[in-house]
Amino acid sequence: MAIYFVGDIQGCFSELSLLLEQVKFNKKKDELWVAGDMVARGTQSLETLRFIISLGSAAKVVLGNHDLHLLATYYKLKKVKAKDHLTDILNAPDVESIMEWLANQPLIQKMPNEEVYMSHAGLSPQWTPAIALKQGKKAQKHLSSKKRVKWLESMYGETPNNWENAETDIEKFRFTINSLTRMRFCYKDGSLDFDHKNAPKNSPKNLKPWFNFPEHLQNTHWVFGHWAALLGNCSNPNAYALDTGCVWGNHLTLLRWHDKKLFTQEYLHHVHKSS
Repeated sequence: MAIYFVGDIQGCFSELSLLLEQVKFNKKKDELWVAGDMVARGTQSLETLRFIISLGSAAKVVLGNHDLHLLATYYKLKKVKAKDHLTDILNAPDVESIMEWLANQPLIQKMPNEEVYMSHAGLSPQWTPAIALKQGKKAQKHLSSKKRVKWLESMYGETPNNWENAETDIEKFRFTINSLTRMRFCYKDGSLDFDHKNAPKNSPKNLKPWFNFPEHLQNTHWVFGHWAALLGNCSNPNAYALDTGCVWGNHLTLLRWHDKKLFTQEYLHHVHKSS
């Protein structure tokens, strides 16, 4: 058995297929851990979702911000953006079952018997892994409930950006969504920043990458995506950045966990212009 982690697929199904073929992935004995943002910007989001669903228990998924936004567009809380290429999914005959599956996926995964975690954006410097698991499970429960639309509607917003200021259930839910699916940089006190997406060397002095806080991730391994500007480079040896910008013309990255070997697949289709 081998465990493979993959970064943001974002509808690049052809690249994913070739990458899994390269490592001879076998769903009967291997596992594919998907670090969120399965959809959007690439042109094969529907194929990507159908494939991951077909893996059954061999797929371990966390939701990313684009996956959550797809749910919001399905429930008509947000308008569909042409650049996201989501129309095929929304018009698919099996869209209802796909959305139900998506809404029941977690925001954080932990490897059994190991201190190995996966979320789309990372771990807030104001949280321990235990807090992240607890809050992630609460958020997942809300998203999979009958009040799903209410919770999806309430996830948008950038306040509170400090966990100490999250008092109501909605505020805690919103901070959880932002921390696990949108965060990149944080202020010195651990508060979340939402404005900067560049590589750390090009960031303002008052901001730090979430993984660069003292003693953060000590004795813990964290796998994440979301931050294409890192191009897989992470200064914390316990953090594994797997969004290598396939949809922007770079490549998809697969990490085999037991030996930490990286596999990449060059992009095949036309490059989408970043906006």
